[in-house]
Amino acid sequence: MTWQILFTAWVIMVFGLTIFDAGFIRLKRCISDHCKICPLLCFALQMLPFKDLPTVSFVANQRLMHRRHSFLLFAVTVAVFLNPLALRVSAQDSTSHLSMSEAIQSALNNNKSIQLAKMDEGIAGSQYRQTEAVFLPQIVFSYSALSTNNPLYAFGFKLQEKSITANDFNPQLLNNPSTTPDFTTKLDIQQPLLNMDLLYKRKAAEKQTELYQYKTERTREYLSFEVKKAYLQLLLAYEAVKVLKEALKNAQSVYLFTENHYKQGLIQKSDVLNAQVQETMIENSLAKAKSNIRNVSDYLGLLMGQKNGVIYTADSLAQVETGTVSQFTQIMTTRSDFLAMQKAIEFSDLMIRANRMSYLPKLNAFGSYQFNDSHILGFGAGTYLAGVQLSWDIFKGNTTKNAIVTQTLERNKLSTELALQKDQSQLELNKAFRDLADARFSIRQQELAVEQAAESLLILQNRYQQGLVNTTEVLTASTQLSQQKFALAQAVFDTHVTEAYLELLTASANH
Repeated sequence: MTWQILFTAWVIMVFGLTIFDAGFIRLKRCISDHCKICPLLCFALQMLPFKDLPTVSFVANQRLMHRRHSFLLFAVTVAVFLNPLALRVSAQDSTSHLSMSEAIQSALNNNKSIQLAKMDEGIAGSQYRQTEAVFLPQIVFSYSALSTNNPLYAFGFKLQEKSITANDFNPQLLNNPSTTPDFTTKLDIQQPLLNMDLLYKRKAAEKQTELYQYKTERTREYLSFEVKKAYLQLLLAYEAVKVLKEALKNAQSVYLFTENHYKQGLIQKSDVLNAQVQETMIENSLAKAKSNIRNVSDYLGLLMGQKNGVIYTADSLAQVETGTVSQFTQIMTTRSDFLAMQKAIEFSDLMIRANRMSYLPKLNAFGSYQFNDSHILGFGAGTYLAGVQLSWDIFKGNTTKNAIVTQTLERNKLSTELALQKDQSQLELNKAFRDLADARFSIRQQELAVEQAAESLLILQNRYQQGLVNTTEVLTASTQLSQQKFALAQAVFDTHVTEAYLELLTASANH
């Protein structure tokens, strides 16, 4: 909407300037033509408020108006076409503070993956409710209008209408009946009584609903882990920016010191160039780190179901808590994804039993009530029909047998996949515990390394100011300190991510 308004304003401005130029030119021509005839009129017209336009020749005024027109047109054009860019930049630069708990809650409420999982759960529930037809009757209402001169049907219509007379048995009328109408209003009812295969299919559908419930729960657990990981990546990106800003400040001070000494002729130009290269490299890394903050913020916005373009600020990496680390060294069999796979196996078992039960007879009741009349919307003769049907599919071309074989193989495949998934998860759990121990050890080592690197840099800076070491040694020590600080932040990040992953691996379903 803003773009359309600005474009319209630009068009109106251009049109208005054009009209103003034309009117002013005609006015000046009129003044020039009538000055000789009526000096008083000339003086009055020149007293009009055109103070910005000097009363010089007509050509000069026309040139001045052309320059004013061009300048205003240029200014309006720049304002119109740069305003959307400014709006986009402003929107991109909007910031919002975000805690880890807020990010997780927003993702659980708005993430599209959760919504899709709930839709699958709703579909499974709807399919289960369809199996209520195993117990409920099926009722059909119909209305038919028929007309015939067929001897058999014509006599039958009259029987259904209960309108047979002695004259209807006349052979001439029986063999050559006139057109006979019949209007039938009918209500049919079918009531299932005993269908063992359908009962087991209903139980299988119930297992399928439980499967999707566990699937939704596992999706929520994995999404929480992804949000925690992305949030920690955001904290790491801010920590990288902090480290690079400190390194840039140090590099700038070294460059200024080196440049001053070079101007005094105390050091060579190569030292100045090395300091300048170091400063340029850090600035480049800092720009990439800031872009990484935007990238991680956009990813967090996607996980939380929010719009892109918001830069999120977060807590300190050292203060964040990812949760309690589980002490279980064995995989929990009650994990939601394992239970979902188990429900899939139970679903297959029930479908196998349903197919086996299809060999048994089926018992169903049926009934109907109808009205027959020779007039439309007539309800002259009412009759009913009720009964019970026992049906038995003795042989169906081995389709049932082969279906049972196929479903048994699929059930065995699911069992093997579940066992493999448990083994892989146990392997990942063992590795995660080792990674956590390594990350915690790395934190202790990196803290010591940062202290040593900072002390080493301080010593070299003091010696550098005394002219005892060269610029390269100072720059190397500064780079080493930055690397150790970032390695410490990376170790803290790895620790928190591993703790969150352990929580995911050892999660237990909420029954």
